[in-house]
Amino acid sequence: MKIKLRKSVIFLLSVTVLAPIVLYTNTLGTYLASSSSRNEFVEDVSTLTFAGEVRPLNVLPQESSAALKEPLGVVYSENVGDSSSEGSSASSGEYAHITRLLSGEDGISSSSNSSSGGNGIRQVTDQVHEVDEKKENSSEAELIGKVHEVEQSKAKRRIVSRRSKAKSARPSERIAVVKDNSGEAGTEKRNEQIILPDIRIRQLKDQLIRARLYLTLSATRTNPRFVRDLRLRMKEVLKVLGGATKDSDLPKNALERSKTMEQTLLKGKQLEDDCASTLKKLRAMLHSAEEQLRAHKKQNLFLTHLTAKTVPKGLHCLPLRLSTEYFMLNSSQQQFPNKEKLEDPQLYHYALFSDNVLATAVVVNSTIIHTEDPSKHVFHIVTDRLNFAAMKMWFLANPPGRATIQVQNIEEFTWLNSSYSPVLKQLGSPTMIDYYFKNRHAESDSNIKFRNPKYLSMMNHLRFYLPEIFPKLNKVLFLDDDIVVQKDLTGLWSLNPRGKVIGVVETCGESFHRFDRYLNFSNPLISKTFSPRACGWAFGMNIFDLNEWRKQNITEVYHKWQNLNHDRLLWKLGTLPPGLITFWNRTFALEKSWHVLGLGYNPNVVQKDIERAAVIHYNGNLKPWLEIGISKFRNYWAKFVDYDQAYLRECNISP
Repeated sequence: MKIKLRKSVIFLLSVTVLAPIVLYTNTLGTYLASSSSRNEFVEDVSTLTFAGEVRPLNVLPQESSAALKEPLGVVYSENVGDSSSEGSSASSGEYAHITRLLSGEDGISSSSNSSSGGNGIRQVTDQVHEVDEKKENSSEAELIGKVHEVEQSKAKRRIVSRRSKAKSARPSERIAVVKDNSGEAGTEKRNEQIILPDIRIRQLKDQLIRARLYLTLSATRTNPRFVRDLRLRMKEVLKVLGGATKDSDLPKNALERSKTMEQTLLKGKQLEDDCASTLKKLRAMLHSAEEQLRAHKKQNLFLTHLTAKTVPKGLHCLPLRLSTEYFMLNSSQQQFPNKEKLEDPQLYHYALFSDNVLATAVVVNSTIIHTEDPSKHVFHIVTDRLNFAAMKMWFLANPPGRATIQVQNIEEFTWLNSSYSPVLKQLGSPTMIDYYFKNRHAESDSNIKFRNPKYLSMMNHLRFYLPEIFPKLNKVLFLDDDIVVQKDLTGLWSLNPRGKVIGVVETCGESFHRFDRYLNFSNPLISKTFSPRACGWAFGMNIFDLNEWRKQNITEVYHKWQNLNHDRLLWKLGTLPPGLITFWNRTFALEKSWHVLGLGYNPNVVQKDIERAAVIHYNGNLKPWLEIGISKFRNYWAKFVDYDQAYLRECNISP
């Protein structure tokens, strides 16, 4: 009998290679005479189809269909804290029983959740006891059946073991076990939580906000003990936060303080359960925060303009030092050479109107460096009486090579008086003085930039009197003192203006650079004459045809509109709005690469545009010689300043 049993076992080992394939793979249908259902194994495995011929399985005896029926597909789910989710109808006792079965080594349990309702926990397979050696007289069929059941049970145990390990390792995650079409166990799906950075700091700050809210509620405010405890916890949290910007900066007791604060806040929640009152308080806090934000923005704007108007200590020292040196020179030493070139129309003439010595020096230096023949270039500088000596002394001490320099005092223009110039008359009027110097108007004026004292300076309006300043010249290139020249500009003199007066770079790429940005189109004088969508352009680098200017009598056009704007109803102060009006339909467009703007207010100016530009313009309040200047643009300006110059060192002007 033992010999017979050994032979059977040897034969069985050869069969067991095929048995798992038949029982556990989805190729079962290729071997079966009739296909099985989606969720069940074939009930009769006593025959197989091989090479189109149905043959019996003589090794395995006929078994009942119940022993080989595959369990229905099962989905296990954990929904922590959600009583309304799938599977929540099971009682706590059933849930505990499922957990014990899933974590055991003795078998596998599953429950079916069909559309008709769950059938509870169904034991699919029982533990198979080891074959007792004493039962040698057992039938061969019985032994083979037991061994087959053991192999099936071991395979299923491995699946249960993997599920149990995953469940014990991550009990808070949702695990789904889905049986696929072949009857195997499905895959596990985990919902990973998104962890925000520095969540501990966020939590502490949130607790402070909630604590401040509780201090404003009536129910908690009337409880002195709670208020005292809450204020103490707030102090502790503030001390823990300190200057920390990330969780790693927090002290070790941060978690403990957070838990203590949370307990105190829970007490406050018990005292105050009026949601409507809480919502009202939160809205009030939000409104208050928005008001504070607006106030801070307004204050920041004011301080920026104040800084822009304030002369730095070094720039205040420089003209004083230069003026002292100038008046120590004799009259012959105070004169510039090459006076015969000042009125030669064949040369290239530049007009600069400024009271800033250092800024003017940068414009002249950067222009001369990029010219092929500096001897053909003439710079006409006009400044005020206070800076006249300093401006002359700078260029006497730092001559611009072979280029010609002329420095003039605006006070010497006797023809420029209030009887001739409407704007000069308006600047000295009581209403204008009241507008600038009465504090009560400061808060009511919506656009604070127009209160800059530069608009009181007549030098800002000299650009409208170029034919009077240069009566013998044909063309003049006007340059602002906050520009830097990066390429040779001589090509501008060869452009054909085609009957126009001024060459400009248009700035209407964006909607706010059109006429309605600068002019009051609610006034019929403006709306009937100009288009609100007309393209604006920039002062700062402009070529003027003075012959056409004289032919078209542009100065009188300017005077006409200035007289109409005596009450500032057509436009606010400044030179660009009257420039748009005066030169309406008298401009010819230049390539944008000639003049790039925005370096004094826009940190997002494209780097390639700056590098390609012939002139870059620091228009705005953030001038490169001020500390508030945009740092990444400052070097374009600073490289044309010789900081080793004696006067700059004495006034502590450094990069």
